Amino acid sequence: MPEILTRREGAVTTLLFSNPARMNAMSRDMWNQLAQGIRTADADPSVRVIVLRGEGEKSFVSGADISQFASMRANADAQAEYEKAVNAGYGAPTQCSKPVIAAIRGICIGGGLGLAAACDVRICSDDTIFRMPAGRMGLGYSPSGVRRFVAMIGAANTADLFLSARKFGAAEALRIGFVSQVHPVAQFDAAVQTYVQMVAENAPLTLAAAKFAIREAISDPDQRDPERALRMVQNCFNSNDYREGRTAFMEKRTPDFKGQ
Repeated sequence: MPEILTRREGAVTTLLFSNPARMNAMSRDMWNQLAQGIRTADADPSVRVIVLRGEGEKSFVSGADISQFASMRANADAQAEYEKAVNAGYGAPTQCSKPVIAAIRGICIGGGLGLAAACDVRICSDDTIFRMPAGRMGLGYSPSGVRRFVAMIGAANTADLFLSARKFGAAEALRIGFVSQVHPVAQFDAAVQTYVQMVAENAPLTLAAAKFAIREAISDPDQRDPERALRMVQNCFNSNDYREGRTAFMEKRTPDFKGQ
C-alpha cells in the first residue's frame, strides 16, 4: 500500500516515501500523510531534524502516481481537490520550523523534484537522475512552485529544465545549485547521517530563525513578516541556549542545547 513510513532515531525523524510498485510515486493519500508527518515532527520538541527519503535504493520520488490521474485529476474541478493535498505536502517543509533535509537517491522526477526543492537542503547520490517532465505531460505547474525553483537555481536554469523536460544527473544538479552535496552510492548513507547529526547538534532557536529569514527573503513582499523575523532573532539572544553556546565555546566543549 502506498504510504509514508516514519522512522525515529534520536533527535532525527525520517519520513520514507513507500510505493515500491510505482518507484515511490506519490498518491494523494501520501501527500496528505507527508504534511501530517512533518507537522507531527515539528510539534515534537525532541525532534531537531526531519529527513525525507525514498524507501529502497531505486527512487526518491518518481513523481505523482499517474494511475490516479483518470479518477482524481480528470478535469479542472477534480484537479482542484487533488491540488489541495499536493500543496499541503509541498508547503509542509517550508512551513516547518525545523530543518528538512532531502536525502535523494535514484529517481527524482516531477513531483519528487518539486518536493526536494521545498526542502532546506538536498543531498544526493552520484547515480541520481533528475527531471521535470511537466512539458511532456501537458500539465500546468503552479506559479509558486516555479518561483521556488527560480529562487534556488535562477531563471535561466529553471527555464531550461521546464522547457526542455530533459533528464540531468547529480553532477549538473550540483553545478546549478539544486543540491548541496553529491556522494558515491557506497558512502551516501554515512554522509547523510554525518550531516544530519551535525545539524541536529546546533541551537534549535537559531536554526528556526535562520530558516524563517531565508523563507522571508524568497517570498512575495506582501507575505513577509519582518517583525516576527526580528522577534525570532531577539529570542535567540534572550535564550538559555545562547548562554550555553557562549559557555561551551569558552570551555571548548560541545554545547548542550535545549531549544529554550
